[in-house]
Amino acid sequence: MPRVCKFKRMLNRELSHLSEMSRSGNQVSEYISSTFMDKQNEVEIPSPTLKEKSMSHISGVRKLSHSSSLSSASMPRFGVNTDHEDELAKELEDLDKWSFNVFKVAEYSNNRPLSCIMYAIFQAAFTDLEILAALFAAAIHDVDHPGVSNQFLINTNSELALMYNDESVLENHHLAVGFKLLHQENCDIFQNLTKRQRQSLRKLVIEMVLATDMSKHMTLLADLKTMVETKKVTSSGVLLLDHYTERIQLLKNMVHCADLSNPTKPLPLYRQWTERIMEEFFRQGDKERERGMEISAMCDKHTASVEKSQVGFIDYIVHPLWETWADLVHPDAQELLDTLEENREWYLTTMPQSPSPPPDRHLQHDRFQFEITLEDLEHNNYNHVQHLKETKRASDALIS
Repeated sequence: MPRVCKFKRMLNRELSHLSEMSRSGNQVSEYISSTFMDKQNEVEIPSPTLKEKSMSHISGVRKLSHSSSLSSASMPRFGVNTDHEDELAKELEDLDKWSFNVFKVAEYSNNRPLSCIMYAIFQAAFTDLEILAALFAAAIHDVDHPGVSNQFLINTNSELALMYNDESVLENHHLAVGFKLLHQENCDIFQNLTKRQRQSLRKLVIEMVLATDMSKHMTLLADLKTMVETKKVTSSGVLLLDHYTERIQLLKNMVHCADLSNPTKPLPLYRQWTERIMEEFFRQGDKERERGMEISAMCDKHTASVEKSQVGFIDYIVHPLWETWADLVHPDAQELLDTLEENREWYLTTMPQSPSPPPDRHLQHDRFQFEITLEDLEHNNYNHVQHLKETKRASDALIS
């Protein structure tokens, strides 16, 4: 915990400096602070409209639709029905590349990319059950996402927030829906596991998905840095993870890194993800505006700076995390760090130029008053001289 507190203090100092630079800098600072640090902003909101609905009707898992039984049907080659099977096959050839284009897969798979992407490469540090749990956690970590933040759900007294007592609301919902799906007909992919294996897998998945709550970022980063400083490797260079706590810590950070990996992708993919995420933010901002709520940081489409937000996101969140991960798996992630830096430079060069920060407000106020005083003095002197001239002319007239 001392290390977490230290990181938070350091980040708070940096964000305070950023917020003083400009209005958009203040927005970026507020967004990072409210999203990636474990605290909740107090927001004044209108009193909620009372609903005639008993608490017993609250459910975090909506009724799931289900297609006809698959028992007598043949499974498509890639798990989805598509008229573009050849194109899909070609795209999936690059599945193990970081530049893999998930948007093309979505296009060719009738917008069901996750159904045919469940794939990853693990080092020999994990058991088969841990690998299976990580794959399942990655697949369900955002299932049935409503497109708004945890704080929005809390501020609007949503049923999900009430269901999960304001704690990691979305992450708990994703878990509930993901495990609920296993109860649908022909959907229990873990049916051949023993009871003990199922319990272990469920525990692993819950820990990994809850770790995707961005407010836990600083704690995860601190733990990862500790792991880097104390890491042990085998003679072949594979990480040596003797205890469950070490393995689950690494798995949680791996899923967290993947969740924050968009800025490390090739620029065309990164930009497309950024556009989609900002659209989601702006839709939330519109909802907040309609409700008379304070608009969340980076959610106001009229004032948000997309370019500045991405530079700040990389500087304060993504780069520290991925740099630490790269130290742990060195040299395997160096290419990702290089791409991350290139993407940062691109957004930096496209950022609209802001005027220089104004001088200190007190100094500026004094200078402004001083300038007015000089102008007033000059004006008064002019009037005084004119008055003297008028008086002299009048005196001369009387004498003559």
